[in-house]
This record gives sequence, C-alpha cells and structure tokens, in this order.
Amino acid sequence: MIYERRPDMANKISGSDAVLKVIEAWGVDHIFGYPGGSFDSTMNALYNQSNKLKFIQVRHEEAGALAASAESKLTGKIGVCFGSAGPGAIHLMNGLYDARHDHAPLLAIVAQVPSSNMNRDFFQAMDEEPAFNDVAVWNKTAMNAEGLPQLVDEGIRHAYKYHGVAVLTIPKDFGWAMIDDTYESNAVNHVAPLYPEPDPQKIEEAVKLIEQAKAPMIYFGKGAFGAADELKAVSEKFKMPLVSSVLGKGVLDETYPAYMGSTGRVAPKPGADLGFSTDLIVWVGNDSPFSSMLFTPKAKVIQIDVDSEKLGKRHHIDVPVLADAKKALAAIAAKGEQQEPSAFYKAALADKENWRSWQDSFKDDEEVPLRPEPVFNVLNQTASDKAVFAVDVGNVNINFERLVDIHGDQKWTTSGQYATMGYGLPAAIAAKINYPHRDVYSLSGDGAFAMLMEEILTQVKYHLNIVNIVFSNETLGFIEAEQKDDSNQPLSGVDLPATDWAAIARGMGAEAYTVKTLDDFKQAMAAAKQASAPVVIDVKFTHEMPLTTQHMFLDPSFQPKDKVDAFVEKYQAQALKPFSYFLKQASGDNGNEADASTGASEDTEEETPVEADPQSGDIDASTGASEED
Repeated sequence: MIYERRPDMANKISGSDAVLKVIEAWGVDHIFGYPGGSFDSTMNALYNQSNKLKFIQVRHEEAGALAASAESKLTGKIGVCFGSAGPGAIHLMNGLYDARHDHAPLLAIVAQVPSSNMNRDFFQAMDEEPAFNDVAVWNKTAMNAEGLPQLVDEGIRHAYKYHGVAVLTIPKDFGWAMIDDTYESNAVNHVAPLYPEPDPQKIEEAVKLIEQAKAPMIYFGKGAFGAADELKAVSEKFKMPLVSSVLGKGVLDETYPAYMGSTGRVAPKPGADLGFSTDLIVWVGNDSPFSSMLFTPKAKVIQIDVDSEKLGKRHHIDVPVLADAKKALAAIAAKGEQQEPSAFYKAALADKENWRSWQDSFKDDEEVPLRPEPVFNVLNQTASDKAVFAVDVGNVNINFERLVDIHGDQKWTTSGQYATMGYGLPAAIAAKINYPHRDVYSLSGDGAFAMLMEEILTQVKYHLNIVNIVFSNETLGFIEAEQKDDSNQPLSGVDLPATDWAAIARGMGAEAYTVKTLDDFKQAMAAAKQASAPVVIDVKFTHEMPLTTQHMFLDPSFQPKDKVDAFVEKYQAQALKPFSYFLKQASGDNGNEADASTGASEDTEEETPVEADPQSGDIDASTGASEED
C-alpha cells in the first residue's frame, strides 16, 4: 500500500512517516534493518521518503545493529537500526549491547504486533519492552499514534545525552494511523555540552606530584582524542612516556618516540612493560575495566575526566581533575619546570626501539603458513592515509594493535568492552556507507568471519568496494591462548574446519583470492586496489600464537632459566631484552637488578595473574566528550 496525500489531507501524515521525519531532522540519511510483516507500516514510510532516508537491507538484524553501533563510534552521530516483532527484535540485541558497552548513541526501532493483539498470545507477540530494559538508556512503547514523533525525538535526545541505546517499540497499527503533521523536532536545539575548566589548585597539585616523581608516565584513552598536541607537550616537558588503552590507539601516531602503544593482553611489549615500574600515572580520559590489573597499586595517580563518576573508579587517585582533557593537559604543560630525562624515560624509549626492531626483522619473512608481520607490513603500505579499518575480535586485535601504524586521517573501530565476534563485516559496511571515497578494510579471523559472513551479500547488493581480509588459522586463537597460558587446560572446542572462504565469497558475487604466500598477498592487495566490487582475501595464516605480553619470560636475573629459554625459542625472541636491561643501561648500573631510578619492582616480566581483556574497553572523555563517547 502506497500512501498518497490528498489536498484535504495535507496536514496529515502516517505515524511511521512522522517517525522518519523526526529521524531525518536529526541528520540521519540511512537506516539499517530487515523487513518483517509487523514492520510493514514503517517499510511503507521508508518507501515514501526514500529520496531522503536510504534503507540498507542487511542479511541479519544483528548485523544491522552492529553497523549502527560502528557508525556511531566512527562518526560521533547517532546510528539507527530496526527489527520486526519477536525474532527480529531479539536479533538486534547483540549489536545493541555493543553500543551500550562502548557508549555509542544508537536508536533502535522495534516493531510490535497490532495493539489489539498485544498480550493475547498472538503470532510473534512478546512483551518486548522489558527485554530491552538492561541494554537501553531510554526504552518505551508507544501507547498511541499521536505520540510517536515526540517519543522518537525524546529517545534520540536521551541517546545523545547518556551515550547509549534508545529503543522505541511501535505497534503495527500505530504506524499506519494518520496523525496531524505538526510536530517540530528538537534537533535544531541540540548543542554540544560545555565542560568544566580545570581547577587551578588541582593543576598546581598535579604538577607538584609530577615533578617529585622519579618514573612518571601518562595513561590515556579515547577521552584524549583531539588532545594529541597537549599529550605531547606534557610528555616532552616532564619526560613522561605515554601508554594508551586499546581504544586509545590512533590518538597519537605510532611513530611518536615516547608513545609505547597500548597496554593489556593485546598490547605491544613496551606498553605492557611500564605499569609495574612507574611511581606516578597521569590518567587521562580512560575507563578501561582492566586498568586496575595493569598498573602497580603503589603508584600515585592524577586522573583527568569530564565525568565525576569516573574519578577513582579504576584505581585510587591522589589528584582528581574534573575537566576537559585538552584544557587540563594544556594547563599542566604551562606550569612547572622542564625536566631532564629519567632512567625510566630513557629505558622506555630504548625498549620501544628494541621492540620495533624485533618486529621489523620479520616483515619480509616468507615462511608459510604466513606469519603476521609481513602481512600487516603490506597492509600498512597499501592502506591510504584516509583508510578505515573495521577490526573483528580475537587474535586479530593483537596483530592490529601491534602492527598497524595508524596515522594521518585514518580511522578504526572494534567491539571494545563488549568484544563480540562478527563485528568486522557490519562495521566495514557502516564505514563504507559513511566514507564512500575512503578505502575500507574489514579484518577478521576465520572464527569471527564465519559468524556474520552473510553480510558479504549486503556488500555485493550495494556495490560496496570493501576489502575483507580473513586470517584463516583453523582455531579460535585467542581462546586457545587463554586455555594454554591462563588456565593451563587441554585445548577444548577451539578447533575450526578448514574452509575455502574465497570460493564461498565468489559464490556470493564478490571478488576473492586465496593467499598462501607473501607474494600471493601482495598480488591480491594490488588487485583489490583496482576492484570496484567487494573483495575477500583468504589468508592461510600461521597456527602459532602471537607473543604473549601477559606471561613474559625474558629476564634470567629473577626468572627460571628454563622458562626464559623456552619462551625465547617459542617466539623467536632472541633479540628482545627485558625492561630491566634498559633500566640498568639508562641508570648506569650494571650490577643492581632493581629499578635504580624508582625502586619499583620489575614485576612486568614475571608470570602474573593479570588478565587483560582483548579490547581493554575504555570509553571516551575527550576534549569536549565524556569518556563514555
């Protein structure tokens, strides 16, 4: 049924048309979803307004919700998805939880059976509203058609305010009902929030602690986006190495000498080394739930955040600074005296050089199955300065964190705190729709790729030139490493069948390549660069696990020699040095095994029970944005 306006109905509009009109007013120009009979009224409205609002038909509602979540994380604007009554609604749930955990504004429209059949054991009927109570910051069911535009407007406002999910449930008949077309959206009144200026007294206290410290460092998260210059200014003035959360990757160029990378299980060695040798942390825009296990509890902490609820949440703090990251860091940089490099600072820089040199020694390696360094080296060389990476969950996070050098105007996204497998393909779809002229790459292990690989059909349907790289190693690698290294159990349930992903992708209409050698990969990437269709590159990948920074054995001065020898041999780590080696060199102490500059214990190289999440899910507190963005 196509709704046609008549002159005598010029001031009337269907309930669903009114909903979409409000969504359009908020700057949304597309919506992800999958039709169902209970959603017919809104599908009709999408047809009516197709010149303003494009419908993206995903192959599964979960993928639509994940795409909307990724869109919000990449752009900062609200993502929108929908599901039909019953199974369509429940299929949204995984993607909505991703948005909830990574604090991404998202609107989900959920269909309901006609109001006359609600609560009557009807086909596909269920009590939908309670199902979304936990995932949503705003969750309501329309009680009449007239209230629909106000409800969707209110839901969007709450999604932005609370950095989360808004769910509006619409009974089918309300979407068809005709209502007055008089509602004016509140979108025109939406302004960016103002954040507090730093308290000068707190800045003075912070600078005093920094100047007294022997081994100070900076630990930042997504809240520091937009504050790169200020991070560098503080680092350079007070000689502080910088470490990020996993999601803080990209705030600084990887090549900045004092940036050690991220910390946690997926981190490079330099980032993981510092947490138990520091005596002071400037903690900026970061709410990673694993942070308390990554740093010594003895360290003093200066925490900068725009959300007072975050202050002291993950670690005891000595100086709370409730302020925008950019302003607070600038205020710190303007105070105090220039410091000389400490042994801790010099050791950190040397540690990074050693790590990068060790990684680079493998970048031309041609062994098969392929190891990660040469593959990611080619990816770095191929990706443009505006590339967008949609990173799935698993060992691919480790390799991405360590080996992809984010720079320029590149963007990336992953499922951070929620860490759902299957994220890569839907996120890449969102990236390409929002940035059609950028090169977009989805990066997935074979386990994660299999979960939502039907979305290759979505890429084909909409002619999205996305390069989908599958790292096939026939195991759930991240879980395999946990079972081996953390719980020391027999491998159980992690093996995957060998699969010809290229053949399957070609059957779906994509261009596809099977890669077994480094030369194969170079040729496949060159071909992908010239393609106009979606591309799937199935890389037959090493079964060896990435070097673990969670259970490192590199220091024979206090670790068992047999374990050190076994670790070095397993990971070909002959060229890697423990952090204590660089501390001794920097302090001029060739005999004392302790940290001469700080007196802190060298716990980083010990086998510890620290269990860092693959994503180290931090949330935003950045220049003008809360740590929850």
